[in-house]
Amino acid sequence: MVLLTIDLIAKSRSNFKKKRGLSFPEYLRTLTHLHFSSRSIEDIVSLQVSTLAISFWAFAVICLTFKFCCQGDLSMCRNLTVLYLYDNQITHICNLGFASNLTHLYMQNNNITHIDNLGNLQKLSKLYLGGNKIAVVEGLETLCELKELHLENQRLAPGEKLLLDPTTLLSLAESLCVLNINNNNIDEIRDLSVLKELQHFSAAGNRLYDMEELEDVFYHWPQLLQMDLSGNPVCKKNKYRDRLIIAVRNLEVLDGSKINELTRQFLVNWKASREAKKNKNNTHWMAGSFPCPVTNDFNACHGACPGHICSHANGTKMKESCGRTSHLWRGLVTHLQSSSCLRQTSKSTKISTHAGRTLLLPVV
Repeated sequence: MVLLTIDLIAKSRSNFKKKRGLSFPEYLRTLTHLHFSSRSIEDIVSLQVSTLAISFWAFAVICLTFKFCCQGDLSMCRNLTVLYLYDNQITHICNLGFASNLTHLYMQNNNITHIDNLGNLQKLSKLYLGGNKIAVVEGLETLCELKELHLENQRLAPGEKLLLDPTTLLSLAESLCVLNINNNNIDEIRDLSVLKELQHFSAAGNRLYDMEELEDVFYHWPQLLQMDLSGNPVCKKNKYRDRLIIAVRNLEVLDGSKINELTRQFLVNWKASREAKKNKNNTHWMAGSFPCPVTNDFNACHGACPGHICSHANGTKMKESCGRTSHLWRGLVTHLQSSSCLRQTSKSTKISTHAGRTLLLPVV
């Protein structure tokens, strides 16, 4: 089993620098970056071993030749700001409480199943946990300065999807700017709407399908500049790209393609024009409109013609129109009654006039 220990630091040539007159514990205090990727490390431990009162190079000789360990532990690396532990076999995040000044933590492609023991890393701004086995994102409530969270490609059980704890999301609302949740079987993101400072969002290769939900969430992200939703079912929806460009006014890149400003302006103007026309029609309909009763009385034409709906604004015109129509009906009935066409024949048909009268018309 390979462990991240003081011994491993001492043996590492990439971190093993000669500083004249500097003891090993003093050297550890100067470290700001530790590179331990692809070392098959399974755990981070804190060891208590032998003597401190030896020089840096003397300690190195002991470590390399006799595989002896030093007294002290990782807590001596108190100025550590960047720790690279990706591509190992770590199963738990632990024993990092000493690194209170840590700002960048790279632990992608390990075997981590839970996010915990990060409460003391209050200066952490970038956290990389992609390619692990995390099913629930939680335990980040104290990371008030976290700006980037990378959780892509979790190795989940069949049918399982990545869940993000609402309490954790709310605690990150004021700080998180970058979120990567690619390829995690996610089918809805409504809880993410609280992340109002988000600028870069990646959710490619998931199962997002509800365009209305996306538009509603993106409305709460006014700072969003780049977004990748490629590989989701929603990408096949009609006018998918146009609708997202309109919904996210400051978006610069969508699914890897830059957004042309002229295209954006055209789409925004088109939507504004369409909404204005719709609002105008609704206002015209609602302003004083009323249904007019249907009547068979030729002389009763106080409002609109039978079967129509009108407003006060055009009431006068409608009255004049109804008067003319009533006059024509009366003239037609009088003509038909006096016409020779109404002689009784063996073949005739009945019609009902608008006033309720019944007429016989010949069948030609």
